[in-house]
Amino acid sequence: MASQLAGLAADTKQQTLRSLAAVTEQEEDPFGTVPLNSALRLTPEEQIALISLAETLLYLPDENSINAFIAEKLTPALWQSFFELNNTTIQHTATWKQTVRLKQIPAETEARSVFSQLAEQSDYPLIRRTVTETVTALRERFIFSPDIQQGLRKISHYPGNQRYAINILGESAVTDEAARHYLKQCLEAIKAITAEDFTDRPTPSLSIKLSALHPRLEPLKCSTVIEEVTQRMLHLLILARSENIAVTIEAEESGRQELILLIFENLLRSDLCRGWGGLGVTVQAYSKRALPVLGWLSFLASELQTPIPVRLVKGGYLNSEIRYAQQQRLPDYPVYTRKETTDLSYQLCVRYLLDRHRPLLRPQFACHNDTIINQILNTAEQSTKTFELQRQHYMDEKRFTEPLRHNDKAVQRVYLTIGTQAQLPPHLLRQRLNSEPGFTIAPPKPDYLAACPGADVSANDKPSEIILDSQPQRQRLLEKIASFSNKQWLAAPLINGEPVISCPAETTVSPFNLSLPTGELFRSTADDVREAYTVTRAGFAGWNRMAVSRRAMIIDRFADLLEQHREELIALCIRESGKTLRDAISEVREAVELCRLYAAQATSRLTPQPLAAVAGEERTLRYDGRGIFVCISPWNFPLAIWAGQVVAALLAGNTVIAKPASGSPLIAYRATQLLLDAGVTKDAIALLPGSSDSINEQLIKDFRLSGIAFTGSNNSAGIIARLLAQRELAPVAPLITATSGLNIMITDNSALPELIVRDVIESAYNSAGQRCSALRVLYLQEETAEQLETMLTDAIRTLTIGDPGEPGTDLGPVIDNHALQALHGHIEHCRIHGRLIFEGELSARHDAGYFVAPTMIRLHSIDELSEEHFGPVLHIIRYQKDNLERVIEEINRTVYGLSLSIHSQDNQTIQRICNQLRPGNIDIKGSQSSPHSPRFASMGLSGTGPKAGSPNYLIGFTQETTCSGSPGYLT
Repeated sequence: MASQLAGLAADTKQQTLRSLAAVTEQEEDPFGTVPLNSALRLTPEEQIALISLAETLLYLPDENSINAFIAEKLTPALWQSFFELNNTTIQHTATWKQTVRLKQIPAETEARSVFSQLAEQSDYPLIRRTVTETVTALRERFIFSPDIQQGLRKISHYPGNQRYAINILGESAVTDEAARHYLKQCLEAIKAITAEDFTDRPTPSLSIKLSALHPRLEPLKCSTVIEEVTQRMLHLLILARSENIAVTIEAEESGRQELILLIFENLLRSDLCRGWGGLGVTVQAYSKRALPVLGWLSFLASELQTPIPVRLVKGGYLNSEIRYAQQQRLPDYPVYTRKETTDLSYQLCVRYLLDRHRPLLRPQFACHNDTIINQILNTAEQSTKTFELQRQHYMDEKRFTEPLRHNDKAVQRVYLTIGTQAQLPPHLLRQRLNSEPGFTIAPPKPDYLAACPGADVSANDKPSEIILDSQPQRQRLLEKIASFSNKQWLAAPLINGEPVISCPAETTVSPFNLSLPTGELFRSTADDVREAYTVTRAGFAGWNRMAVSRRAMIIDRFADLLEQHREELIALCIRESGKTLRDAISEVREAVELCRLYAAQATSRLTPQPLAAVAGEERTLRYDGRGIFVCISPWNFPLAIWAGQVVAALLAGNTVIAKPASGSPLIAYRATQLLLDAGVTKDAIALLPGSSDSINEQLIKDFRLSGIAFTGSNNSAGIIARLLAQRELAPVAPLITATSGLNIMITDNSALPELIVRDVIESAYNSAGQRCSALRVLYLQEETAEQLETMLTDAIRTLTIGDPGEPGTDLGPVIDNHALQALHGHIEHCRIHGRLIFEGELSARHDAGYFVAPTMIRLHSIDELSEEHFGPVLHIIRYQKDNLERVIEEINRTVYGLSLSIHSQDNQTIQRICNQLRPGNIDIKGSQSSPHSPRFASMGLSGTGPKAGSPNYLIGFTQETTCSGSPGYLT
């Protein structure tokens, strides 16, 4: 098959590229131009501005929200401020950008100026009515009918030879209830089609989105989700097959492609579908697997002697694919990132589908591009196969009927979307986010399809090879991790490169299974602390004199070793810290990235810097190490934060005494061994595992201490600060802290419920809520609070709690018995006082470890929280819209400065919150706990700064020296 595909590519390449250059391209804008039937005397610019405004309103959750928004904002009092704040939003709409591209309005035109001109008419009621009517007209371009019955009545008045495809509007489900509702709508659609008389016209087909049928259609859930989705589809197909209603499975993100194809194969091999020819699948041409997938479908069709309708589309998840590949550090993008390459791929797929040697593949081409349509028709002239051209219902019919007038092998099918305004925003949001790249893509690399310059790009220079979405690669990774299942690790004081055994060994166990030993711990003693200081003090001068470039080279080598021992470190993170597979992979990846980031920053920031000087003089700023830095790291990020602290201190020229958390000494010991293997001198690093209570006072009060980097709780930070203050005859040592806080999300009724739920679940419950960036307090506007609490409850029920080594586990254990008892005490207190909204279920098998069920608790005010509850516990506070000022005031009273997330489509609300709150991280309409965003804000009670991962982090570990002299004297 590979040679056939390669031959096809070579045969088609030049012909297709010539065609691409020769044909004038025209692509339909999905929003288009909606005629305004208004009594207003509007200029062309004003019409475009109103249509663009109406387009932004389509993203609101429902018609009530739209009407309320129009009534509140489009008034004389708020008119000017509203359009000042929303100027950029309106100019980023598809309507506005299309008119600028077509030069219908000058590119320098500003929306706020147009609306200021419009306000001079002073007829605000008529303006509001015009906007309302325009929203309705735009909605009808996307939604053919709000329900299937009305839709079937409408098409009964259209030409009898027309074919239709019914698409029940739905995006990825976030709850089982949403999935059941979508399944019910699909069943109702089949029954409604069955009830109609299609004797004299083709029976409409039905498109199904599998992720809308199940809230956890994810590769790591494949062991259960494939069977569940297969059964749901069979339920639909029994009805569809009985009436010969064709069903097409929609394409989705590349991460779900294997799952979708496995489900499709299961269905096609069933007695119900074998030999039928009514079950089809969609293939996306921008996928780099498009041609191989077509080859596999051809093989499957031949094996089962069953025709397969194949709907070919360009692709609908471009930005999502690029962003995901970058976040996961994939070896390459799974899709083509340039339009020219995607067009070429599409044409190659067209040729493959129309080839007479694939008689069982039934081509269905969905395309809105005139160039591609002409290419399809030209290719079809050399083929004997019949095929379909598909279009959206809002598109110009003549663009399709005219080319097909003299082509008896082609038929046209119209794609009809059925749904309501409440179902539309998630669909529009996905389309908007994936319509074109909203960011700069990495530099291009050669592509085997690319004859044109800079065809496509690689995701990263040094990619990780872990692709969890691929079942074969996931299986290989799990087998490598399993090879460490019986390994027992060691942790002991590591001084001058050698382990020091001063105490009896203690057996360490896994937090998810207390009967599973992980290794032996030899705790540090006071003598070990003294020896560590002696050795690292002696080693400081030599390490500090070492060139920054050489220190950076050593740290880069350390990053290489972390990658080489990745599977062992992942296994250790799972066994010792109870991290899930995905979290453990992210932990190692983040440690590697911090090493490379800090090494690069050191070579650029820590080398001597020239300063302004008077004539005849040179001045240079030099950065040196301070001396001995004590790095105290937490258990929740036992490798990433440990590595970040230690590496930063070493790169700055300091020697380091590392004190890992008592809950994760094994990971720190193994990482220290790799650090020594990378070339760090034996007297530059010492490790002191064990109990903080027994050694902290001596560790911190020592006069040789030059600085502390600490990540952990506020209580511990306070103890450290007091111990530092008690030192006598010792220089002032800087304390760099990143401590806990109350991370907050504020939502209002303009935000999309599905997006809120998805982000809340990720932010509050990933890593069992044991991230410093985890969401602790959620503010819900009273009008939508009941709906969102119900959706959150349903979403929590889909989470799997258990063995973190299992790929499908969502929540592992908390770290130890102390954390378990503290969380249970808080939950029980809230239960007694009637504050418990929901608590997940645990079974007897969870008694083997420190498991806490995901929980939601109601509060009246954030003042009720005197401390952070570090686990899978979310606190919800309802508020009235008029009380937003009170919400801001009570948040500011906490004096924490960690992360704030805002879910709102009201720019005035967003600006108001941002101006009055001062968190360190602000995320608008997104998740707080992404491992690829800064973890700490380092403000107020949340830390001192500088921020981990920031350009200024390394500077905090240095001391500055200014050197002045005659030109040429300073080197």
